[in-house]
Amino acid sequence: MISLLSVCLRLVIALFTRGFFQPDEYFQALEPAHKIVFGYGHLTWEWLSPQPVRGVLYPAINIPAYWVLKASGLDRKYSTAVVVAPRLIHGLLAALTDIWVCKLAREVLGESYVGAAYFLSLTSFFHAMSLSRSLSNSLETSLTTIALSHFLWNVKAPFPPARLRRCIFFAALACAIRPTNGIIWVYMFSVLSLQLGSHPRRLIIFTRDAVVIGAIVLAVSFVLDTLFYGRPTLTLLNFLCVNASPVSSFYGSSPWHYYLLQAIPILCTTTLPFVLHGCLLAVKKSEVKLKILTGCVAWTIGVYSLLGHKEWRFLHPLLPMLHVLGARSLGELYNHDPQAHRSRRPSKTKQLAGLPLRTCYLVLLLLPVPASVYVTFFHCTGQIEVMSYLRALPVDDSTTIGFLMPCHSTPWQAYLHRPDLAHPGKMWALGCEPPLMVRDKAGYKDQTDLFFESPKAYMLSHFPPEVDPSFPPSPFPSSIPDQSFVSTLAAMESHNNSWDMGWRHEWPKYIVMFGALLREPNVLSLLQEKGYREIWKGGQEWDGDERRKGGVRVWEHGTL
Repeated sequence: MISLLSVCLRLVIALFTRGFFQPDEYFQALEPAHKIVFGYGHLTWEWLSPQPVRGVLYPAINIPAYWVLKASGLDRKYSTAVVVAPRLIHGLLAALTDIWVCKLAREVLGESYVGAAYFLSLTSFFHAMSLSRSLSNSLETSLTTIALSHFLWNVKAPFPPARLRRCIFFAALACAIRPTNGIIWVYMFSVLSLQLGSHPRRLIIFTRDAVVIGAIVLAVSFVLDTLFYGRPTLTLLNFLCVNASPVSSFYGSSPWHYYLLQAIPILCTTTLPFVLHGCLLAVKKSEVKLKILTGCVAWTIGVYSLLGHKEWRFLHPLLPMLHVLGARSLGELYNHDPQAHRSRRPSKTKQLAGLPLRTCYLVLLLLPVPASVYVTFFHCTGQIEVMSYLRALPVDDSTTIGFLMPCHSTPWQAYLHRPDLAHPGKMWALGCEPPLMVRDKAGYKDQTDLFFESPKAYMLSHFPPEVDPSFPPSPFPSSIPDQSFVSTLAAMESHNNSWDMGWRHEWPKYIVMFGALLREPNVLSLLQEKGYREIWKGGQEWDGDERRKGGVRVWEHGTL
């Protein structure tokens, strides 16, 4: 029953999610797989730089679905199938977190706490927003939860080598998907090694299995990446090096307390008081298993806090652990509620799917559900809806599309699936390549920065004076972050350049933008003078980024 409910819920969320959350959902998972199977798609700098940082293992999850669509011809008959098929895969993978958090709660706390942990997982705001998406953090969360469920929580019990091997395997797989997951397992396996210190034979078996399984997963990852890139490549090492370097801060830097004061409250929402109480109980009551779990959470947050670039989703693998801590608190509060044990006063408690819970707590924990519905079905929908509109445009040799938006504001060919627009320059967007091999990273400006400094000036200097009615492809609309790009950046820095790579655009037939761009000085009048008119508008007016406000607009040249 638990498995069926979890699968149904996560599939519904996956299939009907209409909002945009993170570019990585498309450009680090779907686009590479789409390019492998169909031969076209956009690869970002992480894939094209001299030292690529993305492995093909995670995108490869989508390859079977794309291959079936291509082999059967369904992608040509039903173009929306390329959107739906990967969502089915990631919805099923998301359900693993709900299912295995029950097993984790059973191992750490006991059977009576399973219902509480499951309830917190199903009603989680952050799970609703992120777990069913094609994000590496989402699969990392599921794999971490499975691995923790197989962890050797009681070293005094009979030693189960097969179970521990499964723990090591899923942990290694999680690290292969996202190498920073190793932070969790450095702590967990260090604790286990200390506990096994009094059992030398068990420690030897554990160490041997960890080395062998880790080496096998690393070798498979190396082989897959080498085949994909056509040269010996170990992206796991490149990923760690780049994320520990100042390049990662190019995409934003946050203070050390970001995870404590922002990320954890957002991940937990109204569950936070119970999570904190659960941590307190772990220390106060000296419950060994719960203390290990609490220590892992504290250790991981502490290490992540030392890194400059921070995002909420980086802590997503900790959320099932936090739900277990919250379940411990709910059980403790219920057991110490005098009214819960008085048969004459049952109205103050609720029995929900085996979960004893006070009514006031139930109301508090359900408060985030409306927010979950909003972010799933209504928040930032324009970026997704516009791709459906563009997909339905008639196939025409003159069709060209330019995205005058902050980089990676919409999905790409994995949602559009238009081979007629795969020719270079037929469809383009502003770029935001990081300052690779540049010393003055703080002073560096990418194409998006330069465009939004003065949109009208950029269009006057980088577009032709007149619109060519044949709408030819743009010759150099954005940079390709290869070795020549790195060399050019270094040369431009030495000459104190303005970082303008000399991009050249042709006026496209369709321009996609946010409404905020039309509020920039003289942009509206310039587009109207060139013969453009608005033909489509979608999404909401509000967004956290000023450049992304005003909904998504499509303007076409020559429209009456």
